[in-house]
Amino acid sequence: MDLRLLWIASLSAVLGGCWAQQEGSICIKANAQSCGECIQVSETCGWCVEKEPFLKQGESKSARCDDLESLKKRGCSVTKIENPRGSIRIDKNKPVTNRKKDVAEKLTPEQITQIQPQKLSLTLRSGEPQTFDLKFKRAEDYPIDLYYLMDLSFSMKDDLENVKNLGTHLMKEMQGITSDFRIGFGSFVEKTVMPYISTTPARLINPCTGNQNCTSPFSYKNVLKLTDKGDEFNRLVSQQQISGNLDSPEGGFDAIMQVAVCENQIGWRNVTRLLVFSTDAGFHFAGDGKLGGIVLPNDGRCHLENNMYTMSHYYDYPSIAHLVQKLSDHNIQTIFAVTEEFQPVYKELKNLIPKSAVGTLSSNSSNVIKLIIDAYNSLSSEVILENGRLPEGVSITYRSICKNGVEGTEENGRKCSNISIGDEVSFKISIESQKCPSHGKPEVIKIKPLGFTEEVEVVLTFICDCDCAAKGEANSQKCSEGNGTLECGACKCNDGRIGGLCECSKDEVRTEDLDANCRKDNGTDICSNYGDCVCGTCECKKRENPAEIYSGKYCECDNFNCDRSNNQLCGGHGRCDCRKCICDANYTGSACDCSLETASCLAKNGQICNGRGTCDCGNCKCTNPKFQGPTCEICPTCPGVCLEHKDCVQCRAFEAGEKKDTCQRDCSYFQLIKVNDRDNMPQPADQNYPLSHCKERDTQDCWFYYTYAIRNDTKEVYVVETLDCPSGPDIIPIVAGVVAGIVLIGLALLLIWKLLMIIHDRREFAKFEKEKMNAKWDTGENPIYKSAVTTVINPKYEGK
Repeated sequence: MDLRLLWIASLSAVLGGCWAQQEGSICIKANAQSCGECIQVSETCGWCVEKEPFLKQGESKSARCDDLESLKKRGCSVTKIENPRGSIRIDKNKPVTNRKKDVAEKLTPEQITQIQPQKLSLTLRSGEPQTFDLKFKRAEDYPIDLYYLMDLSFSMKDDLENVKNLGTHLMKEMQGITSDFRIGFGSFVEKTVMPYISTTPARLINPCTGNQNCTSPFSYKNVLKLTDKGDEFNRLVSQQQISGNLDSPEGGFDAIMQVAVCENQIGWRNVTRLLVFSTDAGFHFAGDGKLGGIVLPNDGRCHLENNMYTMSHYYDYPSIAHLVQKLSDHNIQTIFAVTEEFQPVYKELKNLIPKSAVGTLSSNSSNVIKLIIDAYNSLSSEVILENGRLPEGVSITYRSICKNGVEGTEENGRKCSNISIGDEVSFKISIESQKCPSHGKPEVIKIKPLGFTEEVEVVLTFICDCDCAAKGEANSQKCSEGNGTLECGACKCNDGRIGGLCECSKDEVRTEDLDANCRKDNGTDICSNYGDCVCGTCECKKRENPAEIYSGKYCECDNFNCDRSNNQLCGGHGRCDCRKCICDANYTGSACDCSLETASCLAKNGQICNGRGTCDCGNCKCTNPKFQGPTCEICPTCPGVCLEHKDCVQCRAFEAGEKKDTCQRDCSYFQLIKVNDRDNMPQPADQNYPLSHCKERDTQDCWFYYTYAIRNDTKEVYVVETLDCPSGPDIIPIVAGVVAGIVLIGLALLLIWKLLMIIHDRREFAKFEKEKMNAKWDTGENPIYKSAVTTVINPKYEGK
């Protein structure tokens, strides 16, 4: 686990470094001409206010803008870097209310706080997000206003009967949720123009057919303002009558719009606002008014006179988006109580209207109380944050920390679900600006939970310039005797003046005179073709890669046209300064590709190049051409070490071999050491120098063993002093073995012959037995056989 964390930390550091480098490139690319422009490029950009020596010859003042690390490396003091940072200040931070229903003291809605903090001031710098925490807690016993808006077209006749006692019953049920509950009632039918209703005089009085007694058609009527008297609700609803219209879709959107915007007439308080919309039909929306010749878009304003909507014949139906806006602006949560047939339609509508719910209304509205309670619990268990219009260039992101520590990001970061009364959730909100507003004034955005009146006010102030800009010295003598303002270490020229120090006038100086100062050695190229001549001074061009820089009085230098090695500038071991490599320590060469280190030339024996060469730029150069390899250890044309020294070892150790006569002359180049047996010879694992073990055979077929090594330039040979010669053969065992083998082979042959004879005899006997059994006669049937007994019968014998 620790290794994994270490790896992640290392990767983060590398990525952070890469990102900083990339951001630094952005700072240079921006070509900022002032400190204010610089700090708006990125949060990592800073502006160096050091005096002119900070800039190299040929660099423009935009080079003062770079990432912070680069500015430090270029010699700008930390105290001279302008790098203003954003901040957060909490102006109002009233804690959330811990309220219980059984407490005797009742609080007004204005005294209850469910969201904290309430007001903040953010100072934003471009590219630097500011993050703050927002806490939300559902208060216990929070007041509720519920407005019941009912379709009174003829198909809802049986529903009206069940709603007449809704007031007292709903009041009783809501006591389990809040002790401060108010209820209101309104009804709607349709626009009072053709083709939505019949405009014949009789139908305008009674739109129903047959003996049905119906009230005149109307668009929307506010029957009962929000009240805490359930009996009054029952009384007024009982007086309502069904009306009628011609088409199936109803004008409910007109009614919803008036309920939302007519706050005073409806009596909405700054508490939880619920609108129950009850119908068994679809709805008209924007554009449908053209069927009745109504083309003016709905203006979203209140038009109630004597609690009746009077402009239905003048304004079109509102659009869904218009309704969403008004319901959200007025913090109204909508519950659509509709029949099974229109469930799919209103579920699609629910997806477009935040903080809304859909319930299935029975055919006669008998389940309306249960529907309202369930829908309220569903709506109140979820909190969704929304914000007002954002200023141009400002973005906002949310991260939610909900119940049981569940976190959400992106769109899910705006909401928390399954919240019970008394639960507390929090959100981390980040606000970031990408640019300063054109007017430069503070902006205000508001964040609030949908369906609640409480909100957080966030005041945004933008950092559009550096502090040093306010301290600028107007008409400074350092800017060509007062021709500019010395601001943040650079001259900001007055109108008509140009140059790094505002030393030139646009009208007084000829271009030819200025260009002459920008030609090196009176050549033809202006600024070496790598810059622009500004007021007789070269300002070098910027390359697409910000790390590549032209410099010099005539832009004749750069930091990218030096010798390369292994496809790296200065071999990766130096820096390029005016087209010449300045190598790091321990490196040399035109491309810094020659290392002065000898570690790569050390052989296993600790010698440089095995004593057969020299170390040049970190590589062995063998002095003897027959040797090669990284440390001159390989000799493809050389005989083996053992074979090369065999004759000399044999003559010196055993006074034998081909060099017996010339041994003293040819074989005195090594030190000979004799040992008793092979175990006393040096072993490879015990040595820190190359060691060869040898086994050779002489002309008498005797083996001799020795080692060859070079230690401290001394050649050493360890040899076993006794030869390993093979002994002669033992005749007696050989003869005995041969005789025994012949006898055994004879016995084996006899046994095989005997076995074969037994098998043959048994086969012959079996054949005989088989033929015997197959014989067709036996002794009892011999045709020439005659019995020796003769029987005579007396013809006169009567058996008496």
